[in-house]
Amino acid sequence: MSYQILSYLRFWLRSGNAHGLHSPFVFGLYTTVVRHEGHFGAYEALEARRQELLRSKESITVRDLGAGSHAGTGRQRRVADIARVAAKPPRLGQLLFRLANHFQPRTILELGTSLGLTTAYLAAADSRSQVITLEGCPATAAVARETFAALRLPNVALREGNFDEILAPTLAALPYPLDFVFFDGNHRYEPTLRYFELCLAKAHEQSVFVLDDIHWSAEMERAWETIKVHPQVMLTVDLFYVGLVFFRRNQPRQHFSLRL
Repeated sequence: MSYQILSYLRFWLRSGNAHGLHSPFVFGLYTTVVRHEGHFGAYEALEARRQELLRSKESITVRDLGAGSHAGTGRQRRVADIARVAAKPPRLGQLLFRLANHFQPRTILELGTSLGLTTAYLAAADSRSQVITLEGCPATAAVARETFAALRLPNVALREGNFDEILAPTLAALPYPLDFVFFDGNHRYEPTLRYFELCLAKAHEQSVFVLDDIHWSAEMERAWETIKVHPQVMLTVDLFYVGLVFFRRNQPRQHFSLRL
């Protein structure tokens, strides 16, 4: 935790807000989407499901294939603990909802389903979208399926398995390009870049990539800095908790650090 505190202090010193933003695209995105303070009706059902998970007495056997978990290292974990510690908080789930609502992606890919709350936020933004989510833990995936059923989200397809084994064939089978990707899986340098490159092959100029926990560790910060200088990346927005990546070629290369 101490690393993240120091990282946040560094971020705070270099970050800003809408004042002085000279990019019309980023100014509009920041003021109307990122900092949007209104309420969407879909939030209520999604947060009611979160409360159900927080009250759960169930324990599951977790198979952790990533860089570790904030919810503990034991294989037996309470669903309530996962919901409390590992699930994205409401404001980040709602940010993903607003991003999906704003950009209207038709094909969304999520790497890391967990209990399905962020997946649900992405899927609830537009019932016409197709959300494909990958999860390495069968027990966690089972809880996520209960989440999708409870929220009546038929536009979600969950696929189980190690990302190293299922990501490439999942992408190869897609009939359409990727419009939106949320990376919330293996929080290590090499896998993050490898998954980014695989998804990039299915992206287009208007695609939106969102990377979670870009300041989670020195490794993730290094991955984020590497992605920022990728030749196809034209614009990034560092919101500390997540990083937004855009490939819009009709603008100069720019990088922003903005406070949520």
